[in-house]
Order: sequence, then C-alpha cells, then structure tokens
Amino acid sequence: MSSSRVLVLNSGSSSVKYQLLDMRDSSRLAVGLVERIGEESSRLKHTLLTSGETRGFEAAIPDHDAALKAVAAELAKDGLGLDSPELVAIGHRVVHGGKHFTEPTVIDDAVLAEIERLIPVAPLHNPANLTGIRTARALRPDLPQVAVFDTAFHTTMPESAARYAIDVKTADEHRIRRYGFHGTSHAYVSRATAELLGKAPEEVNVIVLHLGNGASATAVRGGKCVDTSMGLTPLEGLVMGTRSGDMDPAVIFHLMRVGGMSADEIDTLLNKKSGLIGLCGDNDMREIRRRIDEGDEEAQLAFDIYIHRLKKYIGAYYAVLGRVDAIAFTAGVGENAAPVREAAVAGLEELGLAVDGELNAVRGDAPRLISPESARVAVAVVPTDEELEIATQTYALVKAS
Repeated sequence: MSSSRVLVLNSGSSSVKYQLLDMRDSSRLAVGLVERIGEESSRLKHTLLTSGETRGFEAAIPDHDAALKAVAAELAKDGLGLDSPELVAIGHRVVHGGKHFTEPTVIDDAVLAEIERLIPVAPLHNPANLTGIRTARALRPDLPQVAVFDTAFHTTMPESAARYAIDVKTADEHRIRRYGFHGTSHAYVSRATAELLGKAPEEVNVIVLHLGNGASATAVRGGKCVDTSMGLTPLEGLVMGTRSGDMDPAVIFHLMRVGGMSADEIDTLLNKKSGLIGLCGDNDMREIRRRIDEGDEEAQLAFDIYIHRLKKYIGAYYAVLGRVDAIAFTAGVGENAAPVREAAVAGLEELGLAVDGELNAVRGDAPRLISPESARVAVAVVPTDEELEIATQTYALVKAS
C-alpha cells in the first residue's frame, strides 16, 4: 500500500480532537483541537509537527460539520488535506460498541445503525461520535472510515466477570452488563508493558491503571482483558475526578425517597459532583497534593479515599490473575503523580510490589520501570497513546482488506 496516512478523529459533544499520522514510521504530522462547538467563541488550535508551527482562531463554529470542514481547511494549508492521495483512511474513536463490536470495524450504514442503537447505554458519547463519522463520510465518501471502540478490548471478559447478579431476562432485555471503557488505552499500555519487560504480550499478566480525570483498572492475562473496573457506563469502579465510582446502589433510592432528588439530579451528582471534586472541591491531583503539603485535612482525606479504592482494585485483580508480572500506571495522573504511585503500592511488599523512590521521582515521556531490580513484580510508568492505537488498528484493517 503506497498510501500511508491515517487521520484519527475523536468527536466529543462540543469538541473534535484530531491527529494525522504517517503509519510508515508512526510519526505525527499534525495535531489539533476544535472546542466549544456551538458557542459564539469556538476555538481551533492546529499544530504542524514537522515544523512546530502552531496557529488557530476563535470564531463561531455552529456544529460538527463546520468543525470538520475547518479541520480539513487547516490540514489543506499544510498540503495535508483530506483530498490527499496519501490519506488511506479515517479512524474514529467510538466509546460504546456493546457486545457486537469486538474489533475495529469498517463503517457502513449497518454499523452506523448499530452504534445509534447503543445510544441508550452511552447517551453522552455515542451521539457525538456518530456526528463526527457522518460528517467525515460526507466529506470523503470514497475513503474507508473505521470505528475503533473503547469497549472492544474488554469483550474477552468471561461471563463471570461481565455479568451483574441481577435477573438475567431483565439484564438481556436492557443490555445490562459490564462493558468497560478506556479499552484502546488498556490495549496499548498492556502491550507496551510486555515490550518493556522484553516479553510477548501472551506471556505477561498485567494490571493496568489508567488514572486521569476518568480512571479505570484492568486485569490483562496474556494480552486479553479478563476483568475491568468500569461497567455498563464509565461511572463504576475507581474514585475519579468528578465520578463516584463504586457505591451501594441503594444510595440512589435513598436520595430519591429521603432527599427528594430526581433521577437527573442524581445522575449529575454522581457523574459531575462526586469523586475528588465532591470530597474536597478539587479534581486536579496537583492542586490536591499542594493542599496536602499545606496541611489541608479535607484534601488529605480525599487522597486517602482515592488511594484506598485504588489499592482494593490492585489486590482484587491480583487475586483474579493469580500471577502478576507487572503493574502499569498510565494517563495524566498515573504518568505524572509520583505520590499516587508510591501510595498505591505502599504496604503491598508481601505481594512483591515496591517502588524505588529515586526512579519514581523521575519524569519522562518513555516507558520506564520504577520498581527496584529485586522486586518480584515490575511496577512501570507507561505513557498511553490512544491516537496511535486507533491509527494502528485502522491502518492494519484497511491494509488487510
């Protein structure tokens, strides 16, 4: 295949992130972001990485159609337009693929219809993803468009991990099960961790901790997901920036009956006003650590709750896997917050886990080990690269077909 470029699009409800990659060497040619779509002061920022030039503008961008046309215009200024013969495919991040989509998929009308049918279980994400896909197809109807699903990596979970213990008929009727998210990140990081250890993914058991504003843990056995912390939605699991994570479901009924709250109010509470921001008023780990250093007890308690939940999942997934070769920290907090990594494994020495203080304090963009050489289980920091993973899967699919 002579053409080698893949455009990766991540369409959110009011934003579009994009990257153009050359898959001959996985290099990035251009990256950008359109944000505040639909507002009077929308903003586009575009960077040509071959020269380092950054440019942009602020103006009203009414919808995703206008946003993608603006992206195409910026790329065209650099000779990288959507009409380039070098562009082989467009890869789209799609948050929810349900049980049906277990791998990257070339998009046609039937695929679009299924993604649309999944909107009830991903009401915040799939509609925006669909808008981006439809606009891109209209701009380049002749070009292969590929959907890469956040949920796909987790479809290898056994039913014992994926099923909730509720009435089976009700669960099946309403598609209630654990789907998991951040799948492209967990796939990339688990594979990169195996490479860091000098082994094939099939030989390694890894616990991946994707810790950003959204956070999830995944148990990966031999390159395949066997359990993950997020569930039907991204609300379940770890304490996150604004999400509660695990909670007694009866709290919802209590808030309805005693607190007089509506379903929408509770939804907003648990997704946007809980987690770290609910506990201490901040969801930025850097600010929380600054407050802790100044003796702020509220920030300290929020941090302790965050770490307690994280440690519970490390222990649980250690039990699920039976043998753990590595724990990998990734995403904004996982890659940059040394105190989180240190606290998460503190006291787990009997499980073979430890971090070296000096190694843990080092900042860097490359995958690295932060555990002592004598440690039975490797502890690693592995920067995630979801865009590269989407581009890699897109290119491989199009090349194969």
